[in-house]
Amino acid sequence: MRLVLTTFKFLVAIVLLGILGFSGWLIFSPPDGMLSASAFAAKMVCSNVFIAKRDADAVIGSDVALALPRIVSRLKIRVDAANQRVEVAFRGLFAKRYAQYEEGRGCTLVSKDAAPYGAAPPSLPEKSDALWPAGERAQLSDDKALLAALNDPTLQGPGMRAIVVVQNGRIVGETYGEGFNASTPLQGWSMTKTVNAALAGMAIKDGKLSLDQKNLFPQWAGDARADISVADLMAMTSGLKWSEDGDSPDPDGLENLAKDAAAFARDRPLVAPPGTKFNYSGGSSVLLARLWQNAVGADARAYPQQRLFKPLGMTSAVLESDPSGTFLGEGFLFANAHDWARFGEFLRLNGEWNGEQFLPMGFVDYMRSPVPASDKGHGPVYGRGQLWLGPGQGFTLPADTFMLQGHLRQVIAIIPSRKLVILRMGLTREDIGYSTAKLLYAIVAARRSNS
Repeated sequence: MRLVLTTFKFLVAIVLLGILGFSGWLIFSPPDGMLSASAFAAKMVCSNVFIAKRDADAVIGSDVALALPRIVSRLKIRVDAANQRVEVAFRGLFAKRYAQYEEGRGCTLVSKDAAPYGAAPPSLPEKSDALWPAGERAQLSDDKALLAALNDPTLQGPGMRAIVVVQNGRIVGETYGEGFNASTPLQGWSMTKTVNAALAGMAIKDGKLSLDQKNLFPQWAGDARADISVADLMAMTSGLKWSEDGDSPDPDGLENLAKDAAAFARDRPLVAPPGTKFNYSGGSSVLLARLWQNAVGADARAYPQQRLFKPLGMTSAVLESDPSGTFLGEGFLFANAHDWARFGEFLRLNGEWNGEQFLPMGFVDYMRSPVPASDKGHGPVYGRGQLWLGPGQGFTLPADTFMLQGHLRQVIAIIPSRKLVILRMGLTREDIGYSTAKLLYAIVAARRSNS
């Protein structure tokens, strides 16, 4: 009996030591997947609570739950409203990550005791009640076909948050999902890439950057990567190894684990000669952001507001950055639907706004010019300025249609020949068969007689 009791105590001690050892490992060296999930939740909740002013429980129950359905219930998420900070940990103990809000900067992943950043970028003035785009007032059409398209739940798609239709420079139709309105900042995800490309274009117009510039980073000196040009990064033909697959560690490392996203992307190996192979890459967008920031220099932090957002009246726009200060130009611009539509109209007008040319002449045409290597069977799908080409994707829309597109079915379709800009934003799973195509077709058909 004594031997049995001794053996039992020994086994219990082994189990307890194992539990303590496993817990210690999770505390001091948690796996990357766990850290990435905590970071994603911290960043998502922080941005949506402090930028978009949304309810934290609603964000956790929708945005976080959609991305992390199997583990959201195991996350302890604490919102510190007084210090504008979010803490997330598995079971409240493991893989703790923090996100801090700063006025004008949005939310950044930080360490536990991170000091505040320096001065925030200058704030943008409030808009008047003038007609959009000078103000916020919409001149809505009573066209029955348009109203039918805007109010059709099947066309809107599950999780729709905003639809805005602009024609001839005026908002003619809009509708919003429950809990959202024209003032709610929304994450554009990969639509941010096109905005980032436009900022690079402004640096080019300012004479600080050029499309054919090579030898982009000192770390590429004496390396085949030295032959990568700014144009290659814009066109997603850098040749750097990258995967946007959700099961790949690359995107997670870039956005949730890397303290320096540009360094993470910069250190990818070359797998194809620059300019020869199309590979959609958030890393290329971050590298492009780092390049125009380096070129602009000390004024880079305020550059998006001063050169783009303020002139266009995009007063809600916040472009977030990583802990090193590199703008996350691959997917982290928040702006309300009216402001996203302003950017779409800006591209329709070839980079001109209120009579002033903000992008180099012909630059939007360059952005829309096809990348031959992106041909997937219908013609090239991608343009040289980090945007999508309608015909190459099989859209039966006017041939000049080009698009900003983002994760979870964000889209801004720009159709110059019809003087149309159509925006649809939401939280819509991409594995349920919903496409924005039918919505776009219905709106274009409704506005054909008004072009």
